[in-house]
Amino acid sequence: MKVRWLPVLAAFVVACTTGCQAGTGPSAGGAAAATGSPAQARAQLAELVIQPRNGMGGYSREKFPHWATVAGECDTRETVLKRDGKDVRTDDQCRAVSGTWYSPYDGGTWTKASDVDIDHTVPLAQAWRSGAASWTTDRRKEFANDLTRPQLRAVTDNVNQAKGDKAPDEWRPPLQSDWCDYAAD
Repeated sequence: MKVRWLPVLAAFVVACTTGCQAGTGPSAGGAAAATGSPAQARAQLAELVIQPRNGMGGYSREKFPHWATVAGECDTRETVLKRDGKDVRTDDQCRAVSGTWYSPYDGGTWTKASDVDIDHTVPLAQAWRSGAASWTTDRRKEFANDLTRPQLRAVTDNVNQAKGDKAPDEWRPPLQSDWCDYAAD
């Protein structure tokens, strides 16, 4: 497995061995969080192959078709809003018209979907630098819309915008209680 985020995984191992357990932070409602023991984290860390990041040559966000249709009128963004929100109501086009969203990154609670971004835990630009440049468009679309892994989280919009394209070893959520879940994800 080629992974380039050794520092964040090393921080996860340290955090887990000092009492923090992934999956115990205030994760968004329904969002999958990684779980594991310090021994599992150390074993996974030992399997990593360290390689330098590739450049951004040829990168474009459009090469990762995102917010694909999931079912009916619902796209990936709307699906995550429903999954991570509480009491979410949608209109006939699947747009969230009401609900409550808790942002695990900063502890903010929002009642307007427009205040919530869907974050790619591993930013698309970082995926590009880490090998997605050689993927097919279909594989990049699958990654950008991945609902089966903890890749997509509903979070406070300005926190996500501040994160930008920073890799997991370059950025951590402002809310320290989410660091373990974020690192594990």
